[in-house]
Order: sequence, then structure tokens, then C-alpha cells
Amino acid sequence: MANNVLIVGATGLIGGLLTRKLVEQGAGKQLHLLLRRPYREDVGKAKIHVQLQENWPSTIAKIKPDIVISCLGSTMKKAGSKAEFAAVDRDLVGAVAVAAAAAGAKQFIAISSTMANSKASSFYLKIKGEAEERMREQKFDRLDIIRPGLLRGERTNDSRLGESLAIAASPLLDLLLVGKMRRYRSILASDIADAIILLMNENGSGQFVHENDAIWDMV
Repeated sequence: MANNVLIVGATGLIGGLLTRKLVEQGAGKQLHLLLRRPYREDVGKAKIHVQLQENWPSTIAKIKPDIVISCLGSTMKKAGSKAEFAAVDRDLVGAVAVAAAAAGAKQFIAISSTMANSKASSFYLKIKGEAEERMREQKFDRLDIIRPGLLRGERTNDSRLGESLAIAASPLLDLLLVGKMRRYRSILASDIADAIILLMNENGSGQFVHENDAIWDMV
């Protein structure tokens, strides 16, 4: 494993699971968490950096990570407006990618969304696609973009009624989503965390997009 691994977005569903898994595997001494607010779980020897967003680039420069993993993401409801949503899911993710490249990171792994496309008519998918474009511009040795379908997992302090209803119906809906529609199936956040850990140990270079089937093949 690389000498320095940085996770941004460790307080979210996937980021939290990934952090716990890495700590349990003994990676804490080389793990850094960059956060906007204090992290309240035991992370062993992992180093926690709580900083204002405007200080993130300088903090990343000091950490000098080999691998940066972005689990950042919000929702329109949580963000409160389109502008605030774009500020996190495009601008902040993009700023992290730029800072990671400037700090010498060799690999960047990011959670995006199925059907992300900068030319999409959907504002959500458009913003996700624009974030992906900013990542690709940085020319990392290896870029892994993960595009999951509906995430299943236990969230804390983040009530999402519509998503909860969709998850409850997912066992039936998943059966109806076949062929190219499989990308929309629900997927366990823990499977994505496991896939990220595997991707951290990949040696090949290039830019890769991983949708549901690719994730399931890995884990």
C-alpha cells in the first residue's frame, strides 16, 4: 500500500465505511482524513485534519499523499440550492483533484454517479460530469471514477426520505433492471468501499470508469 493515503469525505456513508475498513486492516498509520468538521469515531493511528475548505489545498500539499480518495457528495435537499450543490459536488471535488495533482499524488479515486455527463439535461448528472472532467484534466498516473447506482447502507444524521423509499423497493426494482439498465440497480456501500481498497492496489495506469457490474466483479 502507498505511504500516504488521503480520504476526503470520510464522514459520509462510503467514506466512513472505507475508513473503518482501512483502520481494521492496519492502514491507520499511513491514513489521513481531511474534514470540514470533527470526526467522532475511533480511527486508531490515522491522522485527522480539520480545516476550512479554503485551507484544503495547502493541507493536501503538506500531506503529500500518494493516493487521494474523494468520497465527497451532497444532495440538492441537503445543499439547499443548486449553487451550493455545485460548490461541493463539482467545485470542491475539482479543487481537491487539482491540489492532489499539485502535491504529487499518483492515483485519484472518486465516487461519482451513474450516467454522470457534463452535457446531461439533469442538473445533478451535469454537475457530476463536470466534476469528472476536472479530474481527468489533472492527468494522474491512474484515475478511477466509480459510478454506482442507488446506494444501500445505514446513514447517520442524514435523512433522505425519497432515497429510503427507493431502497425499500429496490429488491423488486433490481429484478426489473436488466441489460444496460443494470447500472441503475442498488448497490451496497460496503461493496464500493471494498472495491476502492482493491483499486488502491492496482498498478496499471490510465483513466477508468467503474459501474455496478465492474464493482461486483471486483468484490
